[in-house]
Amino acid sequence: MLSQEFMRNALLAGTFVALACGACGWFLVLRAQVFAGDALGHVAFPGALAAAAAGIDERVGLFAATVLVAIAIGLLGRDALAGRAGAGGAGARGSEDTAIGIAFTFVLGLGVLFLTLFSRGSGGAAGVQAARTLFGSIFGLSAGQARLAAAIGAAATLALAAIARPLLFATVTPGVARALGVRTRVLDLAFLALLGVVVAEAAQAVGALLLLVLLAAPALAAHRLVARPLAGVCAAAALAVASTWAGLVLAYAVPSLPPSTAIVGAAVLASSLALGCRGLAAMLA
Repeated sequence: MLSQEFMRNALLAGTFVALACGACGWFLVLRAQVFAGDALGHVAFPGALAAAAAGIDERVGLFAATVLVAIAIGLLGRDALAGRAGAGGAGARGSEDTAIGIAFTFVLGLGVLFLTLFSRGSGGAAGVQAARTLFGSIFGLSAGQARLAAAIGAAATLALAAIARPLLFATVTPGVARALGVRTRVLDLAFLALLGVVVAEAAQAVGALLLLVLLAAPALAAHRLVARPLAGVCAAAALAVASTWAGLVLAYAVPSLPPSTAIVGAAVLASSLALGCRGLAAMLA
């Protein structure tokens, strides 16, 4: 299996993409912003098509669209992010959901527009591009693309580690954090922008439609299994990486099985088993 170059490339890229997804997903679940992660996954589709329609690298469109929309969501829902854990939390939650709904509607219209523009004169290229963006193409990564994906995943993980402590403080007790001088608004926007980078990179591996599972499933299991924040982040990252490895091996063994489907299936299974074992242990205790 490892003698195949495409498999080595997939494992290299998949490992670091999963590492970033697991770590970022832990904070995503803690901050109750999973809906934002889902929205950015859908943003990746028109972003890639816009780049293709303009004749430039699809990754430019992916990263530009997800990062810019992530920041826009943060700005539109600024009251929600500031008051999530304080007074008016229910109204704040609704404010952020409204911002995400606006983003959903806007990118849907853009997706239809760019798909129409790209389809003119492109033959079957539009359909191929759309399928790659929606369902991923991790087995089709070149060595250079795999190394770039690994570098971006590692950089995103390190960037998250750099802001993890104040971000945790600002998430759990935002009012106290602001009173002590923590720049919670900057942290909120920085996290969403970082989430946009992770989503854009994950879209190339598991696809825009399925990446939410890799973000949320391992993180949810980690939150249920581990109470300490550092251990929880490590557990979420480990579950995401293990799911990616298992999915790639399964897809290699069963050629008719798409790797993105295998990866998200393994993530759901691993998370379900982890939660099931915890529930069983609680019953026996």
